[in-house]
Amino acid sequence: MSKLQWIENKIISRDALLHHCNQLRTIGKKIVFTNGCFDILHRGHLDYLARAADFGNILVAGVNTDASVKRLKGEGRPMNNEQDRAFQLAALLCIDTVCLFDEDTPEELIRTVRPDVLVKGGDYTIDKIVGADFVQQYGGSVEIIPFVPGYSTSALIANIKKL
Repeated sequence: MSKLQWIENKIISRDALLHHCNQLRTIGKKIVFTNGCFDILHRGHLDYLARAADFGNILVAGVNTDASVKRLKGEGRPMNNEQDRAFQLAALLCIDTVCLFDEDTPEELIRTVRPDVLVKGGDYTIDKIVGADFVQQYGGSVEIIPFVPGYSTSALIANIKKL
């Protein structure tokens, strides 16, 4: 398999994701889930994703579709389309699977994955993390990873516009 095929095969549909996660669970893999827009990848994202991957054997990344990003972030976003954002994440060694979702929250995707560990960034508290209650109900854990100071997609976009 070529490297390009390897990357493309990591991007799967929600239906395929359900089957994939069930297979992984049967062989004892610990599944970690995180999500985001990942509009312009920067060091903060990469640090966060690498740390998230350390909580288990498999890291599944949910990526907001273009329509979802626009609803959440406003006009002018996303800067990169959903296929490009999914491809960039799939190219990372720390990510095993990428799945797009169109809802405003990842709740349905979390219920599909049923992760052992749900991970979000440092701007969240556990009571504000969508899906946290669901994951904890079946014995999963929720982890919050601190931000890397000085890295933000919004700040990066503002800086680019200023230049």
